[in-house]
Amino acid sequence: MGVVCNWESKVAAAEAFRHKTVATAGIQRRKEDEGQRMNKLYSYNNEDEDDEGMNLICVTSGVSYLGLALVNQLLLRGYSVRVIVHNQEEIEKVREMEKCGEMKRRRKSKLEIRMVKLSDNNVHSLEKALEGCNTLFHTSSFIDPSALSGYTKSMAEIEVRVSENVIEACTRTTSIKKCVFTSSLLACIWQDNTQSNLNLVINHTSWSNESLCIHNKLWYALGKMRAEKSAWRIANEKGLKLTSICPALITGPQFCHKNPTPTIAYLKGAKEMYCHGLLATIDVTKLAEAHVSVFKEMNMNAYGRYICFDHIIDTQNEAQNLAKDIGMPKENICGDTLNNSLHSFVMSNEKLCRLMSRSLRCYSEYY
Repeated sequence: MGVVCNWESKVAAAEAFRHKTVATAGIQRRKEDEGQRMNKLYSYNNEDEDDEGMNLICVTSGVSYLGLALVNQLLLRGYSVRVIVHNQEEIEKVREMEKCGEMKRRRKSKLEIRMVKLSDNNVHSLEKALEGCNTLFHTSSFIDPSALSGYTKSMAEIEVRVSENVIEACTRTTSIKKCVFTSSLLACIWQDNTQSNLNLVINHTSWSNESLCIHNKLWYALGKMRAEKSAWRIANEKGLKLTSICPALITGPQFCHKNPTPTIAYLKGAKEMYCHGLLATIDVTKLAEAHVSVFKEMNMNAYGRYICFDHIIDTQNEAQNLAKDIGMPKENICGDTLNNSLHSFVMSNEKLCRLMSRSLRCYSEYY
């Protein structure tokens, strides 16, 4: 009887131990599951923190055609944006657009305005305007309304100086971690056809020939190229994280009416661009999305320069339609000649397409 009791006691004790072990394991598993959920929640919140206005983004020329599209893209994604404008009239324009609901935003995003005349060569004012911002989008383009093309040699010099001041201000502002610089496809495409080692592929490694730009008075191309090179020089010297985007002719709703002078300035030399297969366009909304995509990937995969276009004008019908949209004689773009140039270039936007998961029409140098 005592043996039976002793055996039953052992069985009971073993069963109790088993239940205790299972219960303890279940508690531990629930803790681990909860911890994983908290980690996921923490990661999600960190992503939200990046997406929902926790970082203040600065945009120069925020009322320009591209600037407005970029500001809207950032606000819609929940970022808080500080817009740099040149004068009181532009401040009123931003406020009127807010009032009319043209600037839509998510709940946590905020919009601030700072007035800084970038051409005044005042780095200290730029520093004050950048204080507290995490990233700068430098989209500025400087226009001389008295010039026929809207862009003169002196304007090219001003753009270079402003570029130097803006990047210098970024390096002096402790809150600024990175900069996205808007250049132009024109900084890449103008090549000297007389060179024996001419590269017929235009991609993110290409730079326009400076002597050719000066000889042909392509001041817009010269200004964009020199400004971008200055930005890269200072960023590399001072350790600023920089990327640059080189867009084609910017199109979109009422692009010629809303962005007339840069459009005309871009198209100086349009006939040569068309003949060489280099006349390309990019929709302003897609361009703004490309800026945001590059910015978001700068901590991971984004680096260097990006060519941005989604269409190449390569037929007379398309060239004539572009001329009609702009109000320009078709002869200024395509003339009466066929596209039978001695040198037909190949342009590639593949680097940007890979980053944006091919949301752009991809043109590769390999096919």
